[in-house]
Amino acid sequence: MTQVFDWRGAADQREILRQVVETLRRGGTVAFPSETTYTVAGSALDAPVMERLGQAAGRPLTVAVRGDADALDWAPAMSEVGRRLARRCWPGPVTLVLSGAERGLVSQLPEAARRHVAPNGVVRLRSPAHNAIQSALRLLSRPIAFVGAYREGASLAVSAAQVAEGLGDMVDLLLDDGPSRYGQAATVVLVNGKTWEVVRPGVISESLLRRRSAFFVVFVCTGNTCRSPLAEALCKKLLAERLGCTVPDLPERGFLVISAGLAAIMGGAATPEAIETAQEVGADLKGHLSRPLTRELANPADCIVVMTRGHWNSVAQQFPHLANRCRLLRADGTDVADPIGGAPEVYRHCAAEIVGHLSPLVAEWAGA
Repeated sequence: MTQVFDWRGAADQREILRQVVETLRRGGTVAFPSETTYTVAGSALDAPVMERLGQAAGRPLTVAVRGDADALDWAPAMSEVGRRLARRCWPGPVTLVLSGAERGLVSQLPEAARRHVAPNGVVRLRSPAHNAIQSALRLLSRPIAFVGAYREGASLAVSAAQVAEGLGDMVDLLLDDGPSRYGQAATVVLVNGKTWEVVRPGVISESLLRRRSAFFVVFVCTGNTCRSPLAEALCKKLLAERLGCTVPDLPERGFLVISAGLAAIMGGAATPEAIETAQEVGADLKGHLSRPLTRELANPADCIVVMTRGHWNSVAQQFPHLANRCRLLRADGTDVADPIGGAPEVYRHCAAEIVGHLSPLVAEWAGA
């Protein structure tokens, strides 16, 4: 008989989690709420459980991960595009379908479990945005695989009551957290090297995925009113010319380019000289609004380009986990001087210097 726990109204969720972990360790199944639908999960090391869930659902199981850092353990050949999607979509309602799984942790699963978790070396990974399953993943020293709590062709299970109608006979312990937040399936994305495609529509739209899979560059200076805005505007111009599109079309072509400052105020304009210099070379800074470099801005970036060694040191100190994604604009390791307060000629020299060092970078990024 299924044990049902009220997750939302529980006085002590830790006690529920203890029973969740114990159930999974002894080969039982747990129905977890998630932001999309309810799922039924078991230990991926338990071949009989994987067999039962896979056969009852009639589709491959999905491995639950805590976040993007865990993904490479399951799919070591995961491409840069796949890593971007994992970094920017997880935890959240996106399942990534990845090949080459036979070289990852899948190889440590029993053969009978592999048939349902990674058929033909293809694994499905997702990091659900719900504290119940995330907490269980932190506490359990073994992988979890799950499937939506409904049989193939049936309605989605978006409430605890619907779990009983779907795969209720497969559930030992059920966490009831009321209706699922979105009440619809996660978006399933097949990643194939540099390309991806939506194989099952869901919560996250294809247009949003396109933005989240884009190569994301952040240019950084001090106040975000001179050098980094010029670098942003000039980079957009060079990319658009190289790709044969307009600047507003760049996100659709796979590029997001912004700028920020280590000591910037929010909402300040670029200096008049920077605006005029950009205009002279066919770029636009009239609508620029300065912003500080925050963790939320820096974390998704593929590349953080700074103007000076001092900027690099500051970024590395504030965000040590991003040091390997940070680089100086000048390849020779020297600084781009701040033109603030200088004559128009100083700004023109700065812009020419930025273009000279941006050109090989843009060629590299556009060819990646």
